[in-house]
Amino acid sequence: MAERPIEDRHWNAIYLLSAICTIFMTLAVAVQPLFLRNILGVSFEVAGAVNANVQVVTEILGLVLIGYLGYLSDRFGRVPIMVVGFLVAAGGALLAPFSVQLGAFLGIGGLGVYYLMRMVMSLGTGATWPQLSTLAADFTNYANRPRLMANTAFMMAFGATIVYAVLMQIPQHTGIVAVMIFPAAIALAGAWLARKYLIDTAPRLPGNKVPWRRLGDLILKEPRMRLTFASAFLARSDMVFVGMFLMLWYIYFADLVGVSQGEAAAHAGRLIGLAGFIVLITLPLWGAFIERFNRVTAIAAGMALSGLGFASLGFVVNPFDWLIVLPTVLLAAGQAGCLIAPQVLTIDLTPKEIRGSVLGVFNVTGCLGIIFFVQVGGFLFDAVGPHAPFLLIGISNLLIMAYALWFLRPGFREQPLGGRENAGST
Repeated sequence: MAERPIEDRHWNAIYLLSAICTIFMTLAVAVQPLFLRNILGVSFEVAGAVNANVQVVTEILGLVLIGYLGYLSDRFGRVPIMVVGFLVAAGGALLAPFSVQLGAFLGIGGLGVYYLMRMVMSLGTGATWPQLSTLAADFTNYANRPRLMANTAFMMAFGATIVYAVLMQIPQHTGIVAVMIFPAAIALAGAWLARKYLIDTAPRLPGNKVPWRRLGDLILKEPRMRLTFASAFLARSDMVFVGMFLMLWYIYFADLVGVSQGEAAAHAGRLIGLAGFIVLITLPLWGAFIERFNRVTAIAAGMALSGLGFASLGFVVNPFDWLIVLPTVLLAAGQAGCLIAPQVLTIDLTPKEIRGSVLGVFNVTGCLGIIFFVQVGGFLFDAVGPHAPFLLIGISNLLIMAYALWFLRPGFREQPLGGRENAGST
């Protein structure tokens, strides 16, 4: 396939859709504890496990779907898969608020229907955000990739910030159901935007078989690729933790400090919104940092800040204490680097014709990490206390920092890939 020129409207569509997709996914996670607690009546004693189970079920679906869709995008293009994904996600989001009524009608209970609808939403988002990231990568080359991928991540962080700073303030005024219907509308808007304003530029992968041998050789024989995949497994769940377990902590701590559920959710939303704002303003700095130094150094620095922030959060007793702001700012600043540096390095190391397949496996690795750490974190939340999941993530990120530092031993030098790098248009 001959490459088509990339125009400003294509990049504008990428940026807007990145925000839309993140709003959809983040709002689904953020409103979940409120919906389970106040509409479905899930008790405090099992709240951590139930919320984690819902998230794990959706991630398992992503695990099955994302890798294969990455391969299909190499064969047939990113845009068609993205459009269908938005439409499927919209259907699940439209029905989820009515889980109680549907559960009574179908005889499987409200929680059962909610599980199913979250699975449908996950099927849709599993076909959208990975293709957005891959398409953005197709539009870049080695030199401009850190800056342009940082811009894309900036819009994703902007979407998450909007959710917690604005949309999660609405339930205390209008109720939960109204906020839960909103993602259906923005998913439909996303389908229209993707269909009208995005184009495919990557060469099509010939044949009808997944290139397992090329994927295996690339991952097993390139040491830096192993670092990026380890980063995806151990650190990809960070923002899910921030959204889910901080919200859980506030909602189920509310009775102890004498505030309402809605007020607690709003308080958590403001703190998580602050974290999103910190990610937002530091992402351009990380893009410049990567260009000034290198990808591996950025991974080490991001993991160090994020790990210290999460570990410090694990020693907080009362989430309503203002001191919780300090570790939240620290972990958010580090998370910004963790969002882009591993992905940029993975793209650098991947031939363009199998980029969708490699990023599919990369994202599957991240899903495995989310499944593992969210499930373990849910049990730790119930069995040990609200601080325990944050200590788990903090230690994990510091381990990745140590692994990245090993690559920075004397004699290491990061090199562009020359002939293997397929430069994109800008």
